[in-house]
Amino acid sequence: MEEPRESTDEGSPPSRGAPQADPPTPPTPAAAPPLLGALGTRRSGSLIGSPRIVHQRRFLRGSGSGRYRATAEADAPPTGGERVLWQARRWLFGGALSSEVELHERLDKKRALAVFASDALSSTAYATEEILLILVLAGTAYLTLAIPISVAITVLLAIVVLSYRQTVRAYSGGGGSYIVASDNLGPAAGLLAAASILSAYVLTVAVSISAGTLAVVATFPALAPFTVPLALALLAVVALVNLRGLRESGSVFAIPTYVFIAVFGLLIAVGLTRIALGDLSPLVYAAGPPVYTGEAVGLLLLLRAFSSGATALTGVEAIADGVPAFQPPEARNAATTLAWMGTILAVCFLGATLLAIQLQVVPVAGDSVISQMGRAVFDGMAPLYYLLQAATALILILAANTAFNDFPRLASFLARDRYMPRRFALRGDRLTFSVGIVLLTAISAAVLLIFRADTHRLIPLYAIGVFLAFTLSQAGMVVRWRRAGRGGFPMVMNAIGAITTGVVAIVAGVTKFTQGAWMVMILVPALVLLLRALHDHYAYVEGRLALDDADAVLAPRAADLSAHPVIVPVRELNLVTWNALEYARRLSRSVVATHVERGDPTQQRALTERWNRLIPDVPLVTIESPYRTFLGPFLAYADRLADSSGSDVTVVVPEFRPDHWWQNALHNRTGRLIEDAADSHPRLAVTVLSVHLPSRRDA
Repeated sequence: MEEPRESTDEGSPPSRGAPQADPPTPPTPAAAPPLLGALGTRRSGSLIGSPRIVHQRRFLRGSGSGRYRATAEADAPPTGGERVLWQARRWLFGGALSSEVELHERLDKKRALAVFASDALSSTAYATEEILLILVLAGTAYLTLAIPISVAITVLLAIVVLSYRQTVRAYSGGGGSYIVASDNLGPAAGLLAAASILSAYVLTVAVSISAGTLAVVATFPALAPFTVPLALALLAVVALVNLRGLRESGSVFAIPTYVFIAVFGLLIAVGLTRIALGDLSPLVYAAGPPVYTGEAVGLLLLLRAFSSGATALTGVEAIADGVPAFQPPEARNAATTLAWMGTILAVCFLGATLLAIQLQVVPVAGDSVISQMGRAVFDGMAPLYYLLQAATALILILAANTAFNDFPRLASFLARDRYMPRRFALRGDRLTFSVGIVLLTAISAAVLLIFRADTHRLIPLYAIGVFLAFTLSQAGMVVRWRRAGRGGFPMVMNAIGAITTGVVAIVAGVTKFTQGAWMVMILVPALVLLLRALHDHYAYVEGRLALDDADAVLAPRAADLSAHPVIVPVRELNLVTWNALEYARRLSRSVVATHVERGDPTQQRALTERWNRLIPDVPLVTIESPYRTFLGPFLAYADRLADSSGSDVTVVVPEFRPDHWWQNALHNRTGRLIEDAADSHPRLAVTVLSVHLPSRRDA
């Protein structure tokens, strides 16, 4: 996988008095960008002027007015060894996709159901078992209480689905709880919702992979000693498929999802029919009823069982987060898919609970409730039992796919708002937020190792963050309807949703506190503080680097400067960029700035307009990067400038040095990237204009 790269030209504010030491000169006419030849060349070797040409391809295509468009070949490494690795990466993850095909990569409703609903649908494989695990503490005679508890959970599911259909229609841009809470309840509530749902997505992956592994081990007990390595291997497979792109992962995961729905429905239909016909008797355990603690049946026990079974609702948020991934009309398709998901989930959950009670299934170690029911219902039909186990294992594993789609997307929203590093907002080669996928994989692997891929140890951590996010989202929608003066059904549904999910969040926190829920109660506030600290850092850097137009006065150029070509890469016009431009203008009379456009074209137009007004004697060349990379298109332009001018080229990279070493991880070091790449571009000399940015205590 190629990590998305972001050019960084932030830097320390230069002395504002230095550029103004000489009286300002009248602005000169806007300089024209240099005319370049049709071909870009790449050379090998580390010596300046090395003549050996390795290959020659079209890396850039001119579109007039100082604009160029990079081709896919611009990112191809120039040396043999690097090209082998590049080709291997393309084989593993797929070739880079242009931004123009993003709309075609979106999901129709059938694929979207497989991608976004797999988490919710998979919960039918363990939600009933979690209820029974609590009720059996009081004795097997009380297992029938699972039916009214399941009905109550299904009613809650209907409320949440109806509430989120209102959210989807109101926020077609996606973002779910974070966007809704931020817009209507304020930034603090938005961060709390974001932290809650981020932690929930991590646990979604851990729980799903663990439950899927349990299904495999239940079918093949010989694999039990290898539970953790098997879980990590399955996690790697899901991550790899997601790195290949949203549409491809949807196509891969659609078949297992629909197979699970079909075979699970068959299990319920055949099982209940055989019971009605008297052809199926309750299960008999050879060792007698499992040992129970004799815990008294009371409100606390019932609430614990309810909160455990409420994990069936996890994943409902996913569709609201991922609305932009749907084909147009996005909001309507997302709302329809949400209704499909809620209906299928309700039928499967209630059916599984009813069948388990009729069969008098009791949770036992090493064998899931679904496996026990499948063995009994499909007695004499071994292929169907193994198909059920395989489909269950796959849907549980694929449930992690929901988090792999929504965690990176939510991280991109946070990065856009400067609560996470900017690289999380950039799409990778396959139009996925690949940095977020890698981070989620790493954190989930750590959780699997810590908890030894034990589903029952992870479940208590699971529901609190989800229902807290539900509550904040629905409360935010109530505020939105009130501000808009719109009451009626939408506001009532969101109000009921906020109250009910808030109660469930409190119940889950109280009843599961000693089972590990306390860790989530510490983790979520800590994550909020971390996100806030990152935002404060970025706000401070942006404030220190802001360039006021009144201070943007160019120093006069010397008359005897050489025509040696100098390039300054530019992301935005700030004080560090200004500092680098003033330095470059003292070196040569042939200076050109380059801006690699990878995002919103409106931002580029605003930059060009301001640039032409403040810096008329340095042309700004825009390189459109449809594959969202910086280094390849920039170096292709530098090579072409060297070829056209017949001279070596100096690259002046604006960069700043933060106060603390760990802050380097929050900013891309473009200078180092260009310096390393220059070894294969012998006619480029790189100067990194690195300036220290003082800490806030020194400012």
